[in-house]
Amino acid sequence: MRDFSADHRWLSLNTATVRKQGDLLQIIEACARHGIRAIDPWRDQVAAVGLGRAVRAVRETGLELSGYCRGGMFTSDASRRTEVRDDNRRCVDEAKALGAPCIVLVVGGLPQYSRPGSAASKDIAAARSQVEDAIAEMMEYARGAKLPLAIEPLHPVYAGDRACVNTAKHALDICDRLDPGRTGALGVALDVYHIWWDPEVLAQIARAGKDRLLAFHVCDWLVPTRDILNDRGMMGDGVIDIKSFRWAVEAEGFSGYSEIEIFSDTWWTKPMDEVVRTCIERHRTVV
Repeated sequence: MRDFSADHRWLSLNTATVRKQGDLLQIIEACARHGIRAIDPWRDQVAAVGLGRAVRAVRETGLELSGYCRGGMFTSDASRRTEVRDDNRRCVDEAKALGAPCIVLVVGGLPQYSRPGSAASKDIAAARSQVEDAIAEMMEYARGAKLPLAIEPLHPVYAGDRACVNTAKHALDICDRLDPGRTGALGVALDVYHIWWDPEVLAQIARAGKDRLLAFHVCDWLVPTRDILNDRGMMGDGVIDIKSFRWAVEAEGFSGYSEIEIFSDTWWTKPMDEVVRTCIERHRTVV
């Protein structure tokens, strides 16, 4: 296993971690100050400063990307599916311009909660079928840009509104059906916040193998958790055995960045440099 204690060369900062403290350009400047080598920017943050400015800032600072957040949110009623398809194609174009190695997919839950204004439905099986069809369609466009898609299974509490793909097994089953030849076009983004509870997850990491492990995200699960979306913990403050997951993905050959992604009303109130310094220290000691 790689030694993270000496430096933070394999740390990537998901820009949601400090989204309340500054815009994307300020976050990029902070990463440069602290010697962070990679980021995973969110589409809304790119849009806020403009794609061209974001591309220039990434290039001028020499940053790499560990992914691009996020594509997906596929579920909708029939009247809005063209809109969803076109938005995901724009996501591919943006990711290509920024030099992202993959697009992280949060697939959507029940249509009326994933995309307000869509017709009501309680048919989660239909939502999952729609997700799979939409990923297959997006893959065709992404292949032209040579951009892999990474399905991120989310904790089951998000099945209704954010993601009806909730386990690594489910995500890999989709990969097997849509990319049986394991071409590298489709894989998974595994976030310890979403998978730590799953008794089958280590077997599924082994099943994924190097070619389907496209991204690895870290934070922590607090006990108690006050808000299921915006009370994620800094690594080491919660109950997740993060090192065991890093060992598992690296045993399969994963050699990419460990990406810190923390949605936290607590950490969003702290100065950006304090958060970044804490991320670096915890990456060395806990991840």
